[in-house]
Amino acid sequence: MIRRLPALAVAVALTAVVSGCAGSTGSASGSKTVNWWTWDDKQAAAYQSCAAAFEKANPGVTVKISQYDVGDYFTKLTAGFVAGNAPDAFQNSVQFFQAYASQHQLLPLDDDIAASKFDLSKFSVGTDAWKYSDGKQYGLPLDWAATGMYYNATMLAQAGYTKQQVDSMTWNPDDGGGFGKMVAHLTIDDKGVRGDQPGFDKAHVKTYGFGAIAAKDFIGESTWSSFVATTGWRLADKQSWPTTFNYGDPRFVKTMDWVRSLTDKGFAPKIGSFTTSDVDQLASGKVAMETGGSWEASTFAKLPGVKVGIAPTVLGPDGKTRAVMSNSNGNNIWAGTKNPDLAWKWVSYMGSEECQSLASKTGTFFPSIPAAMDASATAMAAQGVDLSVFTDMMKNKVLFPAVVYGNGAAMQDAIEPLFEGYFAHQRNDDVFATMQSKSKALLAAK
Repeated sequence: MIRRLPALAVAVALTAVVSGCAGSTGSASGSKTVNWWTWDDKQAAAYQSCAAAFEKANPGVTVKISQYDVGDYFTKLTAGFVAGNAPDAFQNSVQFFQAYASQHQLLPLDDDIAASKFDLSKFSVGTDAWKYSDGKQYGLPLDWAATGMYYNATMLAQAGYTKQQVDSMTWNPDDGGGFGKMVAHLTIDDKGVRGDQPGFDKAHVKTYGFGAIAAKDFIGESTWSSFVATTGWRLADKQSWPTTFNYGDPRFVKTMDWVRSLTDKGFAPKIGSFTTSDVDQLASGKVAMETGGSWEASTFAKLPGVKVGIAPTVLGPDGKTRAVMSNSNGNNIWAGTKNPDLAWKWVSYMGSEECQSLASKTGTFFPSIPAAMDASATAMAAQGVDLSVFTDMMKNKVLFPAVVYGNGAAMQDAIEPLFEGYFAHQRNDDVFATMQSKSKALLAAK
């Protein structure tokens, strides 16, 4: 599952002339085919089981699931809006919700929700993320995700750490706390000297104590977010439709300084050092520990020849607080669908415990309904994959929702180069005031 999406100018230019089209995907009036799109190959496969059950319960109906690479997905979707042949329903990211809703490409679901007595309270996360500034509900939560700590259990044992120590790591933005000491000790240069020992050569690192954290991702979902959030900092001044991103907050600035210090000391790779995935980095022995998404749990757990442990994210400066951003993709219906009733029937079925329990048995994504999440955890436990770190996050209420904001593509284009410049030492702490100012202007733009 890809959580952070590329900037696509076409996503906010729906009225522009678009050459080409997305293919014949929209359902003709009276058709008994419902087209549903996703960028996630894992969810495309997982929801086939729901499609089969839906077709069996609705004779004569066909569900066509199409998956496109995330680099093409929103371009094709936008072309479909313009050409009038977009899919009946589709997976969407909050990053592009505002653009699509403001251009009236999404069907409000309030009347269908009321008529079918659909219970929104069944969802654990994400419901409000799909409510637009006009107060209407335009989507149902499709999944949820969080960040965990993945580690090479053999490497940590050789370094003298127990599972209990890893599970209770404490951190602060001044010197990294116990977590910072652990990362230094786990780092080893090509002569076998550890990062906290005399003679350590930061120019020739064999194994980094921690994976890539100096990310250009302006939200930091699976990198620095779970650290800075323990200080009480939050990205925006409001949860929904904020006016500014709080990049100038001293707690954020101090945390970014600490993140950059890890790369400066050779304890974590510099931004852009690795082109391989985080799973590959842990598998190769180049990284001892790293943050990663919940959607990667089953992949990490099944790495051949590597015993991977999963720990919760760090406890903050008070030694008690964990705080983990939870992002939820949504299920939208295209406003131009010729079969709104059938589209709602399919989307609402995808938002049922029955469907989500079926689909999530693959363990490749986390369903938005807690009861279905329990079914997923049970199914994966039988395969030797322990998801309790993530289910505990939900039960212990350490999750907080991602911000719902506008002009996501423009924000990404403007802010990410500034992050890259900061971590490359081309800019210093003054960059954060610039970032906050730019965010304020972009969030105010129509």
